[in-house]
Amino acid sequence: MTPPLFQGVTPPLATLGVIRADGPDAAAFLHGQLTQDFLLLKDDAARLAALCSPKGRMLASFIAWRQAPEQFLLVCAQDLLAPTLKRLSMFVLRAKVKLVDATAEHAVRGLAGAAIAAAGADPAATPGQRQATADGATVVALHGCEGVPRALWVAPAGHAAPQGNELAADAWAWSEVRSGVVPISAPVVDAFVPQMLNYESVGGVSFKKGCYPGQEVVARSQFRGTLKRRGYVVTAPAPLAAGQEVFAAADADQPVGTVAAAAPAPDGQGWAAFVSLQTAALAAGGLRVGEVALDVQPLPYPLLEDL
Repeated sequence: MTPPLFQGVTPPLATLGVIRADGPDAAAFLHGQLTQDFLLLKDDAARLAALCSPKGRMLASFIAWRQAPEQFLLVCAQDLLAPTLKRLSMFVLRAKVKLVDATAEHAVRGLAGAAIAAAGADPAATPGQRQATADGATVVALHGCEGVPRALWVAPAGHAAPQGNELAADAWAWSEVRSGVVPISAPVVDAFVPQMLNYESVGGVSFKKGCYPGQEVVARSQFRGTLKRRGYVVTAPAPLAAGQEVFAAADADQPVGTVAAAAPAPDGQGWAAFVSLQTAALAAGGLRVGEVALDVQPLPYPLLEDL
């Protein structure tokens, strides 16, 4: 059952930053660099997307949308914003697009439960739906957490906060983990192909668009049925951290997975984590991080079958 503390509005989320892309070529540039289709992105939609290395490994992830006809906002992990901005800027070349760190210009908060309606948005919106509120904020529907709707609220810095109970940042992090959709952060840069975190199953990869760095590896993993690692939600009685290795009881020396994100439960009863695991390791059982035993939970969404 969802802890009652998981309702309300978070403070500004210091773990998130904002990149702004301006210019007539902004859509085409992002389309050619990230895993999503930005050329066909509608004004009422947002996209989960990843920036990959040539080997198909995720270097950053984003929730992105068209803020104006020639402007996009990309929300990403704050600890990756500077290197991500630097890497993307290397490929601008002659494209008519300007990329800037716009974090200081925006307030980013999480909304859960009744706070979404209080902010002027529809709590029943499907994940990826973008709504512009009457007071000038943007609300992006996210995957829910155990029946509680969730959304990202983004507004100009200094904008009045939405009405609602205060929701702790740790509780929001827990909800991200339990939703099964987690962002890439510094401890796990270059560790996962998108499918290892189920990004293809939650709308984070388009297989119909053109090329982008790592596209061949990502597509080959999907179409040739070579997916051997997937993301899973687990619970644990003790603290966990992104980047820690997961082991199975059958082999204490060879890791079978990696913790992608972790957070304490709002009620103080243990921790939740999202881990990328070898699918064969689930049958082996006895999963641990150090001495901490892991209990695998059902995924909150179906996995896309290999194509």
